[in-house]
Amino acid sequence: MQYDLIIRNGVIVDGSGKPAFTGDVAVSGGKIAAVGKVEGSAKQEIDADGKLVTPGFVDIHTHFDGQATWENRMSPSSNHGVTTVLMGNCGVGFAPCRPHQRDMLVKLMEDVEDIPEVVMVDGLPWNWETFPDYLDALEKRELDVDVATQVPHSAVRIFVMGERAARHEPPTAEDLEQMRTLVKEAIEAGAFGVTTSRNMMHRTRAGELAPSLYSEFDELCALMDGLVEANAGVFQMIPAPSNDAGEEFALLRGLAEHGKRPVSFTLLDVPNQPGPGWRAMLRGLEQARQDGLQMRGQVAPRPVGMFYGLDLSLHAFSSHPSYKAIAALPLAERVAKMRDPQFRSQLLSESPEDSNPVTLALIDAFRATSEWEDGRPNYEPDRASRMEARAQAAGLSLHEYAYDRLLQDDGRRMFYLPAANYTEGNLSAVREMLGHPDTVMALADGGAHYGLICDSSFPTYFLQRWARDAAEHERIELPKAIAELTSKTAATVGLTDRGLLAPGMKADINVIDFDRLQLRVPEIVYDLPAGGKRMLQKVDGIVATIVNGRITYRNGEHTGELPGRLVRRSAMQLAA
Repeated sequence: MQYDLIIRNGVIVDGSGKPAFTGDVAVSGGKIAAVGKVEGSAKQEIDADGKLVTPGFVDIHTHFDGQATWENRMSPSSNHGVTTVLMGNCGVGFAPCRPHQRDMLVKLMEDVEDIPEVVMVDGLPWNWETFPDYLDALEKRELDVDVATQVPHSAVRIFVMGERAARHEPPTAEDLEQMRTLVKEAIEAGAFGVTTSRNMMHRTRAGELAPSLYSEFDELCALMDGLVEANAGVFQMIPAPSNDAGEEFALLRGLAEHGKRPVSFTLLDVPNQPGPGWRAMLRGLEQARQDGLQMRGQVAPRPVGMFYGLDLSLHAFSSHPSYKAIAALPLAERVAKMRDPQFRSQLLSESPEDSNPVTLALIDAFRATSEWEDGRPNYEPDRASRMEARAQAAGLSLHEYAYDRLLQDDGRRMFYLPAANYTEGNLSAVREMLGHPDTVMALADGGAHYGLICDSSFPTYFLQRWARDAAEHERIELPKAIAELTSKTAATVGLTDRGLLAPGMKADINVIDFDRLQLRVPEIVYDLPAGGKRMLQKVDGIVATIVNGRITYRNGEHTGELPGRLVRRSAMQLAA
């Protein structure tokens, strides 16, 4: 037979969790045609001798809602073997949206997801109003990955209630009916679910809470009812990390009982969270499964951490009055100004001023950051390497020491803070959550937090840290690790045509040099609309990525191919 592509002699890890085997994978018409010993020829061949051949990774927690409308490449996720992304998480997004409400959604995304307002104003085409309109706009896009969507609660609330939503007024019965109808409409048009957030950190830059906070149970049930009436879709939520973990899980379970639809939620080891914490949530998930409820916790494979620096969104002095006065200057000019002894003295005499309490808390957390000294990522820093410990050892105040460190490398030095999932100063909690039958590896947040978080590398890190480099007693077997990134994530949200290397499935494939797989340190690039900046993190060892049967990346370099398209839930149902 004549195929479009054959990958020869690879170590095939097919995504099912079954043991690896050596063989070939043939592709024809964008689908996998054969797996095993393949006879015949192809227009293209890849020699995968000694390399892993896996399904493309399915990332179910991203925020590419805007980027997919102005850019063809969903980097940095697509640099890490991701071939499908699910957008619209955390209750925020850009549809549905009436023209006079655009500014409200932009300001919300600016701080909740750390996307600069100027980037969105310059980049968003706004060629939609309803959620079906938004899907139609996405359908015209040519991308390097497939994109799937969820309908965000805050956008729905603003669409229905306008300014009343921002003021957190309770919805009327008519409001709830409209929300239910909008969710049903979105699902029937092709969305994969509805999302919301109860995280008090989700605020506008001015400190105002996201419209979804705090919606009462009847409003959340109205959203769930939209899924029920459409007979499809998953309900995704970020619980409130500042609330009692047991009470938050009870609310999640109540939603699952109300609608009998799948519920997916963020599961973290949160410092100082009241109540029984994440282990109780794991026990709750086990009980829910026994009771016939579909609930799954989304787990990060490392600390959910943040980066600080003069060229990033936050640092120790970003809200000090004197720094605010120079914040808009180019980096080199800011550094020159900060090296002036008089300016230094003035800045060190000040305190941060900001209307957003979350911003002030994040600035204060700079004291617990660490530096990556050897040019290699270190997501498990020792407590002795924290900024405050180093300052004490140097005989300086925290702010004196931080000021000097920020000016290193001409102001380009970055500092890492391991926040959630690092309560004990190690990843023991993460390992306990990972691989649990009721959890899934997720939370990479691609497309958001451009100047604060760079977690799109989660798939690479997960394989490198847990399937290869972990001590034997904590290592996750490679077939199970690949399933965690492919078939398990796909099944969690109803993507039934991908995540497995089997005849008839989508030809989304990675070829990986497992021994050479290595993350690089994130770098800052200015490639967003209006010259906006973001962090990108590259990786060595991903030999090729294939989407819909076409090679999109070779050794980290984009080939120019853009075979990615919008995926509609309705198409999945028809296929099933």
